[in-house]
Amino acid sequence: MKLHDLQPAEGAHRDRVRSGRGISAGRGKTAGRGTKGQNSRSGGSKRPYFEGGQLPLVRRLPHLRGFTNIWRVEYTPVNVEQLRVFTAGSEVTPEALVATGLIKSLKLPVKVLGTGELDRALSVRVHKFSVSAREKIIAAGGSAEELVLEGEPTPSA
Repeated sequence: MKLHDLQPAEGAHRDRVRSGRGISAGRGKTAGRGTKGQNSRSGGSKRPYFEGGQLPLVRRLPHLRGFTNIWRVEYTPVNVEQLRVFTAGSEVTPEALVATGLIKSLKLPVKVLGTGELDRALSVRVHKFSVSAREKIIAAGGSAEELVLEGEPTPSA
């Protein structure tokens, strides 16, 4: 087989329709556009959101106010009272939280919030703490260490 022998399979290639090229072409005169009316004219197509003169949906809806902060970081919340599933002296990390089922995945960073009480000393290493959560963990004899987020500048020593 040579390069000049190559050709598409039978019926795989169809010539494009050249409408408006005379009666014998089968698509002459009105060229498949019908007779008269807006869409038979050149430039006769309507805007995508045009609704026949009715007030379009895009104009009927209220304006969206405010803005979306593109730098917002979404955290997975965990309350201090939920950390009671860990035994005293154990280390609490995002991986350990997934293993116990307190959070579903490691896709989002973890923030510990201060709801509830903690009665045991835990070494908690997550991405963020609320002020009250940090106080409660330290008051219970534990430690609260923040992990550095990816893409966030590290604090200079």
